[in-house]
Amino acid sequence: MKLFVSEGNPHCLKVLAALEVTGVQCGVQTVSHEEKVVPFLSRPALPALLLPSGQYLFSSNAICRYFFEANGQECNNLCNQWLEWETTVLQPALLQTLHMAVLQGKGSEASKVLQSPLNVLDQSLSKGNMSYLTGEAVSVADVVLWGTLHPVLSDSPSLRFLLAVFYHESVRTWFDRVAALHSCQSAAQKVLQGKGLQAMKSYVQKQPAPPSSQCRDAQPCNSSPAEEGERVVSEEEMEAAVNTWSKGLNSTSLAADKQHPILPQEGKRNVLVTSALPYVNNVPHLGNIIGCVLSADVFSRYGRLRGWNVLFVCGTDEYGTATENKAREEGLTPQQICDKYHAVHASIYKWFQIDFDFFGRTTTEKQTEIAQDIFWRLHQNEYLVEDTVEQLRCEKCQRFLADRFVEGMCPHCSYPEARGDQCDKCGRLINAVELREPQCKVCRQTPVIRSSKHLFLDLPKLESQLEQWLDKSTSSGDWTLNAKQITRSWIRDGLKPRCITRDLQWGTPVPHPDFREKVFYVWFDAPIGYLSITANYTKEWEKWWKNPHQVELYNFMAKDNVPFHSVVFPCSLLGAQDNYTLVNHLVATEYLNYEDTKFSKSRGVGVFGDMAKDTGIPSDVWRFYLLYVRPEGQDSAFSWADMALKNNSELLNNLGNFINRAGMFVTKFFEGCVPVMDLQREDKKLLALVGWELQQYIQLMDKVKIRDALKHILNISRHGNQYIQVNEPWKKIKEGDPERQRAGTVTGVSVNIACLLSVMLFPYMPAVSQTIRDQLNAPQSCIDTMLQGTGTFVCSLSAGHRIGTVSPLFQKLEADQIEALKKRFGGQQVFDVYNV
Repeated sequence: MKLFVSEGNPHCLKVLAALEVTGVQCGVQTVSHEEKVVPFLSRPALPALLLPSGQYLFSSNAICRYFFEANGQECNNLCNQWLEWETTVLQPALLQTLHMAVLQGKGSEASKVLQSPLNVLDQSLSKGNMSYLTGEAVSVADVVLWGTLHPVLSDSPSLRFLLAVFYHESVRTWFDRVAALHSCQSAAQKVLQGKGLQAMKSYVQKQPAPPSSQCRDAQPCNSSPAEEGERVVSEEEMEAAVNTWSKGLNSTSLAADKQHPILPQEGKRNVLVTSALPYVNNVPHLGNIIGCVLSADVFSRYGRLRGWNVLFVCGTDEYGTATENKAREEGLTPQQICDKYHAVHASIYKWFQIDFDFFGRTTTEKQTEIAQDIFWRLHQNEYLVEDTVEQLRCEKCQRFLADRFVEGMCPHCSYPEARGDQCDKCGRLINAVELREPQCKVCRQTPVIRSSKHLFLDLPKLESQLEQWLDKSTSSGDWTLNAKQITRSWIRDGLKPRCITRDLQWGTPVPHPDFREKVFYVWFDAPIGYLSITANYTKEWEKWWKNPHQVELYNFMAKDNVPFHSVVFPCSLLGAQDNYTLVNHLVATEYLNYEDTKFSKSRGVGVFGDMAKDTGIPSDVWRFYLLYVRPEGQDSAFSWADMALKNNSELLNNLGNFINRAGMFVTKFFEGCVPVMDLQREDKKLLALVGWELQQYIQLMDKVKIRDALKHILNISRHGNQYIQVNEPWKKIKEGDPERQRAGTVTGVSVNIACLLSVMLFPYMPAVSQTIRDQLNAPQSCIDTMLQGTGTFVCSLSAGHRIGTVSPLFQKLEADQIEALKKRFGGQQVFDVYNV
C-alpha cells in the first residue's frame, strides 16, 4: 500500500495526518502536482492511495476514512454528516479563500468568506459540549476538518482576528486541541515546509477560480440555516414556472372532509401510519412527543395534502409491570391508573393538535382476541418453545417478581438502587437474579430464587424468513439509517429465542392451559395494539392489516423501539402466517435532550406535555421548534435560548414579517383587492426559485425528511422578503403609473407566495396555516393544488380577489420571559403534573 502526496497541496495535509493518527502501515511517496499517479485518469489527482488490490483511492476524504476503518474506527452517522458538510460547504469556501488570499492578496476580504461556515461549526461545537466533533476521541471528521482549515487558521492573522471578533471560541479551542497532536504537526511540516500560505501558491495557481456563489452554508448539526448563494435559474425554468403559474387552481376539491371509517381504496395510495404507543403511566415529555406522535402527525397531514388515503392510529400501551407499580404508588387499581392517564395523554395530544384518526388503548377485548389468535397460530406453526427461567420470588407476597418489582445492588457498579432489568447509574442491562442484596419493592423482604416455566418465540427458526423480508423492505422502503443499523446489529449478533410470557397479573392472559397464571410480555403484546386499536376503530380492520399488496405501513418511533418493530413484531406476524401487513417504512429518531441534560420528572427537569400549555407559548410555536430541532440523524437538544432565537428570527422576522407585509400592502395600497400582475423577468425568476424550493420540500417530505423540508419553507419567505426589499413597493406606489404597476405586481406575487406558504406550513403549524388562509380569504382549492405532482405553484389569488383582515402571526419571546421559563423547568422544584 502506497500513498502519493505533493507539497503545498492542502488535501494532502489531512491524509498524512490521518495516516499518522491511525498508525496504519503505508509507504509515502512525494510527487509533483502534475504527476498522473492514477493510470485511468486523464488529469492529475492527488493525494492518491494505491491499495493492495491494485485499486486506487483518489478522494482525500475517502483515503482518510479508509485509514481510520483499517484501524478499527468505524465512521458513525454524525461523522458522515461532518464529512459531507466539509465536502459540500467548507471545501468550496476554503478554495475561494485561498484564491483570494494567495493569488489576489485580499487577505482581509478572504476572511469574510469563511465567516458563515465558521458560525455553523462554532454553534455545533458549543451545543455538543464535547472535546471533539463526534465525542471525546479524535475521529476522521476532526482530522479532515482540521486539515481543511489549517492552512488559513494557522497562518492568517486576519482569520485569527476573525475568530476573536465573531466569538468563535469553540472553534478556536477545538482547532488548537487537534493542531496540538504530534501527528497533525508532522503532517503540516511535510506539506507546507514551514512556509504557510505561500507554500500553496503553485497548487492554487493550477486550480480554476471558484465562483463566489459556490460558497454555500449548510447545517449538519441542527445549526441555524444560513443564507445560501443564489441559485442560478435557467430560461427554461422561468418559462416552465410561468406556465405553471398561469394554470390556476383545481376546479374540484381533492381533499374532502374525512369520512369515517377510512378504508383502503382501489387505485389510491393507501397509507397506514402508526406512532409508537406511549406508556400510559408516563406523562410524555418533549422528546417523546417529537420522536413519535408529532412526527407521525406531520407526515399524515402532509400525505392527506398529497391526496393519499391516510389512516393514522395510536393509543396508550396500558399493560405491564410499570402500570402495576404506578397503581401501588397511587393507591389505585391498574384499570383506574390506565383510565386516569389515558385521559392525560389524550388531553396533551389534543393541545398539540395531533390529528389522530383514532386514539385507542390496549386494555380491550379486541386486544385479547387478536393477541391470543396470533399466539395460537405461532403455537400451531411450531414457532414457540418452552424453557425454564430462574426468577426472584417473594414468599411474603406469594408472587414472582417482575423486573421493576425488585431492586438491589448493581453487580457491575455497586449502585444500591439498581432495578431488576437495568442499572440507572451505569446503564448496564441486568438479569434480576444477578442483583446483590435484592429486595421486593412492595414489602422490602429478600426474595428467593425459584424456577418458572415460560414460552419463547423461536426467533432463530424465523430468521431466514425475517432476513428475506428485511432485504426487500429496507431496499424498497424509506427506513432511516439508524433503523437499518440497529436491525442489522441484532441480526449480526445472532437471534435468540425471546420470552413472550411474564409472571404478572396485569396483562393479556396466555390462553394455553399450562400457562394460565401468566400474561403476555409487553413487547410481544404491545405492538399487537396497533391491530386491536384499528379493530376498535373499524370492524373492517383486516382491510388495513391483512392487505400487504394494497397498504403501505409507516411506523414512527424513537430508536430504542426499533428492534421490537423490525425484528420481534415482524417475526410474530411472519410466524402467524395470516397475510399480515408488515412495515414498509420504519422511521426512527435519535434522542432529544433537555438543554445539556436529560428530561427527568422526579428532578423537575424539562418540559413535559401538560406543562407546555402553561407557558403561554402557542402550541404551533412548540410544534415548529420541536420539528426544527427534530433529531433526524443525531441526538439534538431543546434549548430555551435557541427556541427564543428561532421564534424571533425565523418566525417573527422572516416568515411572519413577509406574510404580514404582503397582506398589508394589499390592504393599504390596493383597498384589500389583489392588484393586476404584469410579470417581468425578475418576477419570473422568483417564481422559478420558489417552485424549485417547493419541489425540494416535496422530495424531502416524501422521504420523511421532516426537519430538512422545513428549511425550504423558510427559504421561500427569505426569497420573498428580499424581493420586497429590492423592489420597495411602498415607494413605487407614490410615483407614476409604471411604478404603481410595478408595485402592484410585486404585491400580487408576494401575496400569492404567502398563500403557498400557508399550504406548505399546514403539516407543521396547522393553526397558523389556517389563520393565514383566513386572512387571505384563500379558496379551499389552494390546499388541493399546490402539493400535487412534484409541486404546483399556481396563481391562487388572482387580480380582483378580496382578502380578509391582516394581523401579525407571531409574538416576540422576550429575554426575561425565557429566563423565567428556563429557571422554572431547570430542576429547581418538582411539579405536580398529574392533576390535569
